[in-house]
Amino acid sequence: MMVAESPQPRVAQHAVVAGRVQGVWFRDSVRRIAEARGVGGWARNLRDGTVEVWAEGTRDAVQAVVDYCREGPPRAAVARVRVDDVAPAGLDRFDVR
Repeated sequence: MMVAESPQPRVAQHAVVAGRVQGVWFRDSVRRIAEARGVGGWARNLRDGTVEVWAEGTRDAVQAVVDYCREGPPRAAVARVRVDDVAPAGLDRFDVR
């Protein structure tokens, strides 16, 4: 008798990334990583020069997106990332806002 594996629970994290993160393809790079991992959510520029990211999916997939936010694309210079656990909102695709 085979026992079906239960699906991994969905988790979500909200991140604010500071440094040289606007004008360096940061949001689109995060989108590509998120889509490759099956993570839903969004990324947007904030007026203070930071990038805000919402990511939800399996714990490992969301962690991969957050880990990417800590380095960013080649032209970025990430100074700090603030990450908070949040309740998933049911997002299944990733948008650049």
